[in-house]
Amino acid sequence: MQEKTGYYVVRQKAVPEVLLKVVEAKRLVESGQALSVQEAVDAVGISRSSFYKYKEDIFPFHDNSQGTTITLMFQMDDRTGLLSDVLKIIAEFGANILTIHQSIPINGVASLSLSVQVLPTTGDMSKMIAAMEAQQGVHSVKILAKE
Repeated sequence: MQEKTGYYVVRQKAVPEVLLKVVEAKRLVESGQALSVQEAVDAVGISRSSFYKYKEDIFPFHDNSQGTTITLMFQMDDRTGLLSDVLKIIAEFGANILTIHQSIPINGVASLSLSVQVLPTTGDMSKMIAAMEAQQGVHSVKILAKE
């Protein structure tokens, strides 16, 4: 069987704890809060071998998003002003909206497909998505594609 080298987008709660600790150890080293890899792995409670095994395979979503297009799929109430509220969040985070497609609502719920260009000035994408999910009337936000 041929090995696949594709990417997956998963929520933080689905990522094994060791991988989250690798991300934190990398952050400590890159920010200078840890003077060595050994100091960073000791601080987060993993082995150096775990760090080196996974360090090239995991990174925060926002670190590798700049200059890409993210396509999001929403399920949201058919309520006046809700789409405007979602678009305002995108504007506040400094992303560029490329396409918007909203279906005709069924039982008061519409599907929305939105393509967003991540710019150098764009804030943390994971926080932007969380802010959209927290919007009253938004049932779900899913990342469909990242190009």
